This record gives sequence, structure tokens and C-alpha cells, in this order.
Amino acid sequence: MVQSALSSLTFGYRPLWGRTRRLAGIQLYVHEDPGTSTDMAHFLRSVDEVWSRQAAPLLISPQSRQVLCNLLEHAPQGSPWIEVRGDWLQQDDAIDQLVQKAKARGLMLVWGGNLADVPEADAARGFASSLLNLPPEGASGIRNSVRAAALKEASFLKAADKPQAIKPLAAPTLNLLNGQMYEGLHSLELTQACLDTYEGAAIAGWPVADTMQAYRLQQPQPSRDALFRLMKAIDKEQSLDAMEEILGSDPVLAYRFLLYTNSAALGLRRGVDSLRRGLVMLGLGTLERWLADQLPHACVEQDMVPLRTQVVLRAKLAEELIEAGVSLDLQREMYLCSLFSQLDLLLHEPVANILRRTPLSERIFDAIVSRTGPYAAVLQMSQALESREAEPIRKLRAQEGWEAEELNRMLLRMLSSLKLGMPQLQAQA
Repeated sequence: MVQSALSSLTFGYRPLWGRTRRLAGIQLYVHEDPGTSTDMAHFLRSVDEVWSRQAAPLLISPQSRQVLCNLLEHAPQGSPWIEVRGDWLQQDDAIDQLVQKAKARGLMLVWGGNLADVPEADAARGFASSLLNLPPEGASGIRNSVRAAALKEASFLKAADKPQAIKPLAAPTLNLLNGQMYEGLHSLELTQACLDTYEGAAIAGWPVADTMQAYRLQQPQPSRDALFRLMKAIDKEQSLDAMEEILGSDPVLAYRFLLYTNSAALGLRRGVDSLRRGLVMLGLGTLERWLADQLPHACVEQDMVPLRTQVVLRAKLAEELIEAGVSLDLQREMYLCSLFSQLDLLLHEPVANILRRTPLSERIFDAIVSRTGPYAAVLQMSQALESREAEPIRKLRAQEGWEAEELNRMLLRMLSSLKLGMPQLQAQA
């Protein structure tokens, strides 16, 4: 029996966010397990079997030179985008030759490296795009230019009747390439500059900590988009499954809904511990009125969209990872467990206090708060897979008895299901 290529690989992933703050693509980290040699042509066929044309665009990021060389040698035209690290390209003539042949076959290649090391125009022309790291001085340049622009605008407003009070500002020394992708941005201000000022094609990852710091003084609210979508689903008399999915697409909305269905004002005899049960017991008329009450205070901050979406992606993966054959109720419970696992970030208080306000099962509380119980390993693995680091994934895989092929297929299935109709990465000339 021929061994599957997926059995000797370790995957991780990272979302790519576009200028609209919606999903623009998926970056898939590919590690070859120690002591193995993988048929990368088989790997690409396995991805192609799962990935639909409606799914988010895929960028494959090899984590070793051997994996990169095999991909460049065997990938046919129409394969997902492939990242080529600039330092490897510069140090290894064999990689450069493979890159030239891959370009000639029409592969979509992405140059990856520091902004300061971007190749000259002739060498860069064959790459569809680039994934750039900003050097510390570059990051400072963006930050200073953004702040200077804000100060200039403030000065103009204060001294509109005194033009002489406005002094010209020195032009920033940083020269970013328009339409490229950027990674490693830990500041929301820099992220906004790359996407909005410099028209970046995408940001790999999102500065979660700095985003939460920026909005720490705002009262957490459900997103207006989720509220509108759920109200529209009610108007169109969509299925209970569709309404449950929309309700679970916003962790703050889902949590608020459980608080409401368990409130003394409703006086329900039984505690509501799932979104589906809440929908059944509440009734559509009451639900519609409650949603309308949430609208005036709904969150419209676009910079919060990637954070909330990432929470949902983790919940979708956790639901996929739960042991095959379990009941739908347990799958929904696992989804809710993962969805609520980061409520402390969104609601600005300890997660244990948040969870105690609802009659959720002890399995959810134990997994999130004490990292014990039947859901703990799934929660940890869904988090570990959001990284380029292979060792934590391999350790959990061995500890919990997950087969590499099974785990990789589950991850690919979840990622390929992200048919969100969001902006796609555009090739750059």
C-alpha cells in the first residue's frame, strides 16, 4: 500500500487579511517530518482534491529547502501560490534555477523576506507578489509618517485662519511597494498604514493584542453585520441550521444570546446551554425584537473583524477535530467551547467569571479555564495549528494519538470550507 504524502507532513496555517479586513487568503505552513521524504506531487494532488474554486486562495509556505525544491520541481501550472524565501534563493543557485523553470511553467510564486532585501526589478518581475517583513527602522518610518499626517491635519484644523502657523513636514524615508503582502506587524497603526495608505494586498496574521488595547475603552458589542444577517435570515424564514450558524459567527453575539435566554426576565424553566436550544425555546418573534434592541449599539469597527473571524476559524477547526462519530450535540458543544475560549480578550475580564454567568457544561469550563477534560486536547490542538511552529503540533499529535494524515485532512477540509465571498489576492505585474 502506497503511503499518503499527508502522513509525513505537519501543517500549520495563518489567515491573510485584505483591505476590507475580510479574509483574503490562507497561508499554509508545510513541514516535512524528520526522517521522511515526501512525494510533493502527491501532496499537491491531495490539496487539489479538497480545495474548491470557491475556497479562499491558498499560499503554500515551505518550511525547509527540500520541501521548496520538491514543490518547485513538481508543481504543475494552476497549483496554489508558493512562497520562495529570499535568503534561500540568494544562497542556493539550485533553488534559483528551479524558480526560473517554475516561472516558465506559469507557477504563481511569492517572494518572501525583509523589505530591505527585495530583489531588483528584473529579478522580481517573475514573482506574482511578495510577503514582506518590515525592518525595525521601517516600522518606525511608517509610524512616524502616520503620526505626522495626523498632527498636520490637527494643526490645520486649529489654525485654519493662520496658514503661516503650518510648517511643511519632511517626507518619510520609507518606500513601501504598493499592492504587496506584509507580515509580522504587531501594531494596529502600522497594519492600518500598510493596508490603507500603502494599499497592501494582504496582511498575514493580525495584531490581536494591540487591537484589543486600542479598543479597550469601548463597551464590547455584537457586530452589526452579524445582527443584520440574522434578522435577514428570520425574514426569509431560513432553516434553524442557518440561523444557528449566523448566531455562532460572532462570539460576542452568541454569548449575549445565551445570557438573554437564561435571564430572569424570560423565566424559562430549563437552563439554556446551547445556541440551538435557545433558538427553539425563544421563538423567532422574541428573537427578532431582541436583535433590534442590539442594533443601536452594535460594533461597526472594521479592525475588529479579523479578530472575531479568527475566533470563528478556530471554533470551526475544533468542531472538525472532535472525535468522529460523536453526536451533533457534542460537536456543537465543542464549537461553543472554542468560540468562547477567547472571550476574555473580547470582553476585557477573566474568562472564568464570564463563563460562570451561563449554564454551560462543566466540559466547556474545564477545557477553557483549567485545560482539563475531554475537550482540552482539541482546544489546544486547534490553537497550535494557528502557528508555523511544528513541534507543539507533533507533541500533541503523539500525546493524543492523532494520525498525521487524519489531522492534516481535517485541517484542509476546514480551510477549504472558508467560502466567504471575500476579496481574493490579486497578482501584481
